[in-house]
Amino acid sequence: MARDPLIALVGKPSAGKSTTLNSLTDATSKVGGFTTIDPQRAIGYLQIDCACARFNVSDKCKPNYGGCIDGRRSVPIELLDVAGLVPGAHEGKGLGNKFLDDLRHADALVHVVDASGRTNAEGENTRGYDPSQDIAWLRSEIVAWIKGNLYQRWGSIKRRHVAVKAAAVDTLQAQFSGYGATTQLVARTLDKLALKEPLEHWTEETVDRVVAAFTDEKFPTVIALNKIDDPDAYTNLMKITKMYKNSLVVPCSARAELFLRKMAKQGYVQYVEGSDSVWTRQDLIDDGDPEGGGLKEMDEKNKEIIDEYKDMILYRYNSTGVVEVLSAAAKLLGLVPIFPVRSTATFSSGSDAKAVFRDCVLVKRNSTVGEVAKKVMGDVTIAYVEGVGGTRVSEDDIVSVGKHDVLSFKVGRT
Repeated sequence: MARDPLIALVGKPSAGKSTTLNSLTDATSKVGGFTTIDPQRAIGYLQIDCACARFNVSDKCKPNYGGCIDGRRSVPIELLDVAGLVPGAHEGKGLGNKFLDDLRHADALVHVVDASGRTNAEGENTRGYDPSQDIAWLRSEIVAWIKGNLYQRWGSIKRRHVAVKAAAVDTLQAQFSGYGATTQLVARTLDKLALKEPLEHWTEETVDRVVAAFTDEKFPTVIALNKIDDPDAYTNLMKITKMYKNSLVVPCSARAELFLRKMAKQGYVQYVEGSDSVWTRQDLIDDGDPEGGGLKEMDEKNKEIIDEYKDMILYRYNSTGVVEVLSAAAKLLGLVPIFPVRSTATFSSGSDAKAVFRDCVLVKRNSTVGEVAKKVMGDVTIAYVEGVGGTRVSEDDIVSVGKHDVLSFKVGRT
């Protein structure tokens, strides 16, 4: 049965991974340098457009997990927070091999980068450090790790490849299976390189190219430029965005997102996660509400912090960027939200016929209806699958947003 997508947060110590994790989840991971010792799994919430808005039933949408506000739905997705990596990790520095090993089954990476330039490559306090170096060395560490695992057996791999007359795809898939690589993924890697020479004649340079291409295919990466509330961050952000114009680069401030959520929970501001605005009591009074929305009055220190976040982040970037980080990772993976329902006429899923679209699962791009059925229903025998309007849907049909994404699985024999 297909497993759920897993997104790993990676980066050097003190880059803000734990703060980013907290801002994406309800977790209470410690915050501070070198505090994450073992990989921590948590549930984050990806924001998507819910099917309830498409069918004008948002007032009845009651998800079993996550939430839905006016058609904007928060869908659970599994995250992995990996302890900080440092240069030389593939050689074991900083327990690097263990931490790299934790990445094996990640489907995508979020590389949290300290955009302020106030921490060096080892996560130590400094000023004026170039954070673009972190992006380059982290990828090189992953490539060196994979190549090291492969090349130490390269002689025997080639001999067996020739002896059994295997295809290059099959030989490499056997070696890369430990990273969760499928035959299709390896085939895509080789197709992009368009290699002509047989595997047994590959030079070390060719192996380098294959490993680099495989790394990019297996670990698509979002660059999360964290700490944009720092005055030094903007210059670094502009530089990195230009350098990595073909990558997904997301400016963010996990610290700001956490602070705004906390103030909202305590009744000091009106703030919806990921939004472009925050309202204080005085803002609402100035807008014509003499009660100030029932909000509490803040002290001067917190008012100054709110004003700073408005000026430095919300007005400049339109959000703290945290929600966009997960959305970017989902985009890289081509995740498709699927809404299993009992009835495609009422969109109900359980005993409460008035509640619609209770469930939502995320599947990878190009998944078939049959694969979705297996993921949702397990080994239960499916008689047929029904789509919107009561039409029967072929198990070979590909699911996508707005097409075959609302499905009812009818149990039994045809």
